[in-house]
Amino acid sequence: MNKEHLSKHYDHLLETIRSHVLQMGGMVEAQFQNAMKALDERDEALAEKVLASDVEINQLEIRLDKACTELIVKRQPAANDLRTVMATTKIITDLERIGDEAIKIARSAKNIQNRNMAILNGYQTIRVLAETASGMLRDALDAFARMDKDLAINLIGRDDIIDHDFHAMMRNLITYMMEEPKTISASLDLLWIAKAIERIGDHSTNLGEQVIYIVEGKDIRHSDYVANILEQEK
Repeated sequence: MNKEHLSKHYDHLLETIRSHVLQMGGMVEAQFQNAMKALDERDEALAEKVLASDVEINQLEIRLDKACTELIVKRQPAANDLRTVMATTKIITDLERIGDEAIKIARSAKNIQNRNMAILNGYQTIRVLAETASGMLRDALDAFARMDKDLAINLIGRDDIIDHDFHAMMRNLITYMMEEPKTISASLDLLWIAKAIERIGDHSTNLGEQVIYIVEGKDIRHSDYVANILEQEK
C-alpha cells in the first residue's frame, strides 16, 4: 500500500471518528433539551426517556475511545494529526459528562414533578441558565464541526456569565430557604439542577478550548488567552 493510499485511509478513519463525535454531540444536546422539557412540563415519561438514552451514549463513548486508541497505535499520526486525535478524545469525555449532567436534571425532574416549582425563588433563573448553557453547547458543536476558532472564543467568553448567574442564584436560594424553611427540599432540588446546568456550561467551554487547540496548537486552559482577545475586541 503506497503512502498516498495510506494517507487517504487515515483521513477517512479520522473523518469517521469526527462524524461519530458530532453524532454523540447531537445525542447529548437532545438529552439536555429533553431533560429541561421534562422539568418544565413535569413529564415523567420524557425524564425516563432521557435516563434510558444514557446507555447508548456510554456505548458510543467506549467505541469512539477504542477507535481513537487504535488510530494512534496503528497509524502513529504525526504532530498535527496526533494533536487532533488527542483533543478529540478529550471532547468525547466532555460530551459524556454533559450527558451525565443531563441525567442528573432528568432525575431531579422526576423527584419534583408534583411540586409547584414555578412559585419558588430561582425557577426563572433556571430557565435563563439552561438557555445560556444550551447556546454554549450548540456553538461548541458547531465550532468543532467547522473548526471555527472565533466561535470557540465567543462561547468560552460566555462561561463567566453562566458562572455569575449560578452563584447569584445560589445566594438567593440560600436566603430564601432561611426565610421559608418549608421550601428547603424543593429549593435544594433546584440548586442541584442549576449546578448541573452550570457544569454543562463548563464542559462546553472545555470543548471550545479543544477546538482552539486543534486549530492553533495552543493549550489555552488556565490562561488569559480568550480574555485578552475579547478585551482587544472591545
